[in-house]
Amino acid sequence: MRVLYVYCHPLPESFHAAVRARALKALGEAGHSVDLLDLYAEKFDPILSEEGRRHYHDTSRNRIGLENYIARLTSAEALVLQFPTWCFGPPAMLKGFFDRLMMPGVAFDISEPAHVQPALRNIKRIVGIVTYGRPRYMAFWMSDPPRKIVKRYVRWFTGGVARADYYALYHMNVATDIQRAAFIDGVDRGTRRL
Repeated sequence: MRVLYVYCHPLPESFHAAVRARALKALGEAGHSVDLLDLYAEKFDPILSEEGRRHYHDTSRNRIGLENYIARLTSAEALVLQFPTWCFGPPAMLKGFFDRLMMPGVAFDISEPAHVQPALRNIKRIVGIVTYGRPRYMAFWMSDPPRKIVKRYVRWFTGGVARADYYALYHMNVATDIQRAAFIDGVDRGTRRL
């Protein structure tokens, strides 16, 4: 499969970097073609500017400056989203990626505003790889927005047909080395089965 791997963490020495390295290795060994989109390393601009918002609904203009990212997203068969949970949500960088790329003419068709249609039907698989600083019960108490973003929001753009897998390490700040290693092993197994 053609995999777009959207990675969102600013620190190259982070636990997330170790998870990413193992997941990329597993995907490669499983024969997938992987396009790594490291939002921080590529200096993705997450800000939906005044100009961008003004032309958001104009499909003849809303792609300007985003053509490369759109081509990568619309040619993918699988989408991997890896990110930490900050303030019970995704980092602003990833939220900005959604704000700017999940737009009319790319992720959905708004030609009939009363009947908006999903347009990312090229994506057959979605994988979320997410860490949390808080325990699972607190994430659920807050309705676990990252899980809903991966399993509901992003999946909707595929017409609801993409299989969505979610790998979460809760309470990472106090996780033991054994728990962290088990999480990485789980991600490895899951990405090999993609």
